[in-house]
Amino acid sequence: MVFNLVSETINIEEMRSFSKLTGKALAQKEKKDQELEAIIKGEDDRILLVIGPCSSDNEEAVLEYAHRLAALQEQVKDRIFMVMRVYTAKPRTNGEGYKGLVHQPDAKGKPNLINGIRAVRNLHYRVITETGLTTADEMLYPENLPLVDDLVSYVAIGARSVEDQQHRFVASGIDVPTGMKNPTSGNLTVLFNGIYAAQGKQHFLFNGAEVNTSGNPLAHAILRGAVNESGKNTPNYYYDNLLDTIDRYHQMKLENPFIIIDTNHDNSGKKHLEQIRIVRQTLINRDWNEAIHRSVRGFMIESYLEDGRQDEPKIFGKSITDPCLGWEKTEQLVQEIYNTLGKEKGTAL
Repeated sequence: MVFNLVSETINIEEMRSFSKLTGKALAQKEKKDQELEAIIKGEDDRILLVIGPCSSDNEEAVLEYAHRLAALQEQVKDRIFMVMRVYTAKPRTNGEGYKGLVHQPDAKGKPNLINGIRAVRNLHYRVITETGLTTADEMLYPENLPLVDDLVSYVAIGARSVEDQQHRFVASGIDVPTGMKNPTSGNLTVLFNGIYAAQGKQHFLFNGAEVNTSGNPLAHAILRGAVNESGKNTPNYYYDNLLDTIDRYHQMKLENPFIIIDTNHDNSGKKHLEQIRIVRQTLINRDWNEAIHRSVRGFMIESYLEDGRQDEPKIFGKSITDPCLGWEKTEQLVQEIYNTLGKEKGTAL
């Protein structure tokens, strides 16, 4: 093997000393983490929204979005709990394209991972301390988890990572909710084997050390659709898909049967406006079936300041990866979810 050393070995503790939560900000995050855990366990019946840009490519645009989202969260906090997507590492099937803030702290510049790690920590820190929101990120690289695990409140494992044993085992040592997506094939057996491994105790090598984990009972399913052999999108948020997913939880005797619907990706065919329809249909299915109502209690929604996407970062707050709902449509959708939940309880906004 030939690896060309570009920088000195990263000192994890030194890196964590940058943008470290203390005092009131830390206490507030810990309180929200407890609320989020209660939602996953079914002790709190609020709907979870993991919501925000597909990728956090511009610090100021992300913060502008975060401040708007925090104000909206305050309006709907009795029925909806939001965790903001601050996704800083993007998977690339062929290795080409923008790989996220951790690779390119300047989306127009060259890769610089040392500055990228600092930028990632700083962005999570600023969202948390300046808005009071908590944040989610994708665990694309398991070895990088110690660089952000003190800041994030929700970890996602993507469709291409869920089959990987290292991702599954590291997930078993995470102490916050960890959403695991079905693979791109849509194979639920693969997904639930991943959740089973993540909820169990594991013994493995991690970053050069032999470790044990106690298991993560907050690991759960995210349904993100699939792609069939002909390349056609195959959604898996339909009524029968939900019942099948619930049955898998019970068959494998897993803890906390919590299901999130990813409203974009292969459920929407990356047609961002379809996210609205997918939320509406899922809420109808929840209302129709008690088992679905108890288990399907979250949505993953990609939204930003502007509708759609762009190839180059020219328009402020417009995605340079997957297309997102713009702010106006996002606000309307969140208020619609809130009012629908209110009708279930006999009240509305």
